[in-house]
Amino acid sequence: MEKYIYLILIGFIAGIINTISGGGSLITLPMLIFMGLPSSVANGTNRIAILIQNFFSTAGFKSKNINPFPFGLWLGISALFGSVIGAYLGSIYFKDEIFNKILGIVMLLVVAYMIFKPKITDEITQEQTSGKYFYLQLIIFFFIGIYGGFIQAGTGIFIILALHSISKIKLVKTNAIKAIVVIFYTLSALAIYAYNDKIDYAIGFIMAIGNALGAWFASRWSVNKGDGLIRWFLIVMVTFMALKLWFPEWFSVGFRT
Repeated sequence: MEKYIYLILIGFIAGIINTISGGGSLITLPMLIFMGLPSSVANGTNRIAILIQNFFSTAGFKSKNINPFPFGLWLGISALFGSVIGAYLGSIYFKDEIFNKILGIVMLLVVAYMIFKPKITDEITQEQTSGKYFYLQLIIFFFIGIYGGFIQAGTGIFIILALHSISKIKLVKTNAIKAIVVIFYTLSALAIYAYNDKIDYAIGFIMAIGNALGAWFASRWSVNKGDGLIRWFLIVMVTFMALKLWFPEWFSVGFRT
């Protein structure tokens, strides 16, 4: 019972983080590994919570009359095709030890971005979602799909960066589009992980309860309140877990199922 409460709590925190700024899987994925799941299974299991969370997040945005269509639909389809490649790499190609090293490097790179990134503002501007900007985003989101299918952690941050810097979309709508895109590419990735028997369904659905509650709460509350606090929380936690992935012998405390 204690383990299940812990999973729901971690999922709730990740659901809030994913909805507000992206990066919740930087916590949930290594936590599942520390609990004793093989890295490929942790990677697949995490997708259940991500998928359910984003359905709830989308419903929350819809209740606030925030419409991510049709732009989000096209980006989601592009990311879906990319995720097939990434999920194959994540579920079959890389051994657990190599995956853990890659995840640790990615986590530290994301931390560096969070420290030095320019501040995202919601100044009034014209959205750039047609013509060359549309086709450029399709290409970018195909590669985001590859990354998301492979490792997931930090994908939301890359999506926000692409939508805000290239298409000039405001942060609230950006997060709504992000939820749609993640649903699309997670569906294909989840199917591949399931086919290769890389999912612990019990753990995935229990953690998904927390993710869903966190996403619903954050999508209806606000996507810009508490961003600074979450940013520094992520920096500290992700740095610690990245070091634990690279140097497990340094840490005597572990999590086991």
